[in-house]
Amino acid sequence: MTSETPATYVIPPPPVPALPVRGTDSLFPVRRIYCVGRNYAAHAVEMGHDPDKEAPFFFQKNPDNLALDGTFPYPDASSDVHHEVELVVALHKGGKAIPVESALAHVYGYAVGIDMTRRDLQAEAKKAGRPWEVAKAFERSAPCGPLIPATEIGHPDAGAITLSVNGEMRQSGDLNQLIWKVPEVIAHLSALFTLAPGDLIFSGTPSGVGPVQRGDSVDAHIDGVGALGVKVV
Repeated sequence: MTSETPATYVIPPPPVPALPVRGTDSLFPVRRIYCVGRNYAAHAVEMGHDPDKEAPFFFQKNPDNLALDGTFPYPDASSDVHHEVELVVALHKGGKAIPVESALAHVYGYAVGIDMTRRDLQAEAKKAGRPWEVAKAFERSAPCGPLIPATEIGHPDAGAITLSVNGEMRQSGDLNQLIWKVPEVIAHLSALFTLAPGDLIFSGTPSGVGPVQRGDSVDAHIDGVGALGVKVV
């Protein structure tokens, strides 16, 4: 095949996962989804860890794990699925070894997301010393709202982050409680991976994570960023 010959795929290429940009008809194509583990002190404690002794660590979800239609199908192979509300950071510039001081220049915007987790399968993986993908990177495990450009809202570093289930408050924290702030997360990540436009970062969840059941209504909110409603089906 020469450079002039168009590529022929043996199967139809999959669609590009993308987030809507609020107030526009534009889409943000998603390349990778990085997630920060235990990035709020109270959540680290409720999970049995000492936040003062822990450097940031990361895991990934797949771009096609995004759920954008307001529903979350309860997954097979689990009977204990938990909600984790998170500030989602979208990058429009990438790089390696990005300095903390210039990290926010790489951010396109922000969204409200929920890291759905098969907690029972995660516990089994932890006990066996195995990876977490089976617990984190399953179908539609990343409900997410529309992106709001940083040019409109700036870079939120404080404000309430909450989640309720059937009207009952479960999670309540503040963005200023992040152990590793967004610029620090970007700097740490870029020392481990080559970041690129289209990358999303789920920045961590406050305490109060808990189970959801079929029929539940989940409502997440971050001051200055937006709200996300999800029905468990």
